[in-house]
Amino acid sequence: MTTITRWGQIPNHFNTLQDQVNKLFESTFHAQGENSAITTWSPAVDIYETENELVVKADLPGVNDKDIDVRVENNTLTVRGERQFKTEVKEDNYLRVERTYGSFSRSFSLPNTVNTEAITAEYKNGVLSVQLPKRAESKPKQVKVNVTVADKN
Repeated sequence: MTTITRWGQIPNHFNTLQDQVNKLFESTFHAQGENSAITTWSPAVDIYETENELVVKADLPGVNDKDIDVRVENNTLTVRGERQFKTEVKEDNYLRVERTYGSFSRSFSLPNTVNTEAITAEYKNGVLSVQLPKRAESKPKQVKVNVTVADKN
């Protein structure tokens, strides 16, 4: 004869285990889901090199140019700032907030070839571009070689 067990009759240790697993997932995902929108974030960055300079481009949409700080100390480029959460709409009226807000900071070690005295930065259309010129002595030099052809006579 087969015994039928209803869900309500499962021993208590299963309920306790299920409760613990639920609490684990709730605390992990609840904290990330609701608080991550107003915590630190890390903007995407592209870095490339040309013959004369290194260029760093950072995506900072929605960041006010007054909230961006670019500095070089001890051969380290640091870009930091903050994207403010604007309360143009009541917070209760939001159905979803996926964009990240709050402060950010990115740091990059610079090679000794960078002329730190000549660094420039421009912020346009939500993209920060930092130009890091190379020192004159580190730029490639082209040496012209004169080739003479010896007479066969």
